Amino acid sequence: MKQSKGSYESEISWAITQWEKDFLGRGSVSVKTDILRDMIIVNLQGILTPAEYTVCETKEGMLTIKKTRSELVESGVENLKDTILTITGEKVKSFHTDISSNTGERVMVFKLFNDFEKNL
Repeated sequence: MKQSKGSYESEISWAITQWEKDFLGRGSVSVKTDILRDMIIVNLQGILTPAEYTVCETKEGMLTIKKTRSELVESGVENLKDTILTITGEKVKSFHTDISSNTGERVMVFKLFNDFEKNL
């Protein structure tokens, strides 16, 4: 039986949360995944620690936190790409991410080689 779009989305959310806990040492407060054409968009809430919010009050501090957090995620990007391949059977063409120092949320976009949504 074919998996539904919603079950793929929740499986990806669960896997990203596990990756965060295993690789970064802590998970986000909530994760929501959306599959849109050839993209998998993951929205992670509650990424920053209270101390990081304090550091983000200055522009220099905010840039430092964004850079550090980006380097952490980028260092584990191959694991993330493998996770997407394992769950969907689709290879990741490119990966994009950014974090908001205001809201403490991170957005991850996995761009796939094929329109995955069309097959669901």
